[in-house]
Amino acid sequence: MNKVLDKNEIEMLVRRYLKETGVSLAKRAAKREYIVAANWKMNMTEKETKKFLKELKETDIADNIRVMIFPPYPYLYIFKEMLRYEKIAYGAQDVAKEEQGAYTGEVSAAMLGDMGCPLTLVGHSERRSYYGDTSEIVAKKAKAALEHQISPMICIGETLEEREGHRYQEVLKEQLDAVYAGLGSRISGCLIAYEPVWAIGTGVIPTLEQISETHKYIYQVLRSYGVAGEEIRILYGGSVNAGNVKEIGSVRHVDGFLIGGASLKAESFKHIIRLASEV
Repeated sequence: MNKVLDKNEIEMLVRRYLKETGVSLAKRAAKREYIVAANWKMNMTEKETKKFLKELKETDIADNIRVMIFPPYPYLYIFKEMLRYEKIAYGAQDVAKEEQGAYTGEVSAAMLGDMGCPLTLVGHSERRSYYGDTSEIVAKKAKAALEHQISPMICIGETLEEREGHRYQEVLKEQLDAVYAGLGSRISGCLIAYEPVWAIGTGVIPTLEQISETHKYIYQVLRSYGVAGEEIRILYGGSVNAGNVKEIGSVRHVDGFLIGGASLKAESFKHIIRLASEV
């Protein structure tokens, strides 16, 4: 006959399970935290930026939401002035791998630090495809950022050809391996943004099954490097909008969103933030 466990015994077993899986009772009880990040790319004007931030600052942001914005370089000073005491974080869309020197057009991590940036994108697919950023260069840029206490958001993703050729896991692992080779355990200080190249700005969305399987795979690769589970933050990007954010946010190992076009209008971005807090 099976023994009936009393309340104390059940609680002890639950605590043991949570300890073995690295999850605290407090964390399980807390509402899931999401990152809602905006990549403005080469868009917006000074006037539009100020108007956008004024509207955003007047919005209540739930405690379980972390908002991040990556504007063009020339407008970082506006973010520094207007967001000094706000819970909205901002960062650059790229960073140089060099510390300083004769590198016309580049912006160093030290300069970003002077602008108060706690974040920077690194390895976005447009940087990789248009400007030749290899995975090794991405790793060097991430290292340069970390040297100045700037958290890199490492963008990874596969092309449609690589997805259809069933090579996407190989591609994603190569991109992550290069970063780990350059950073070692410091990779735990990075955020990861998975953006299937074939879904960026196209309106084409991977199925929830594809997103789930891919995020799980990325999570497992990061765990294989020795990164603790609670340190892993994997965002999804690629035609995210108010119509799909709650559905995508319900997928396990999706810890937030990197949003492009839908982040250029304050009202639509605020709507996405509200929806993310309800997931």
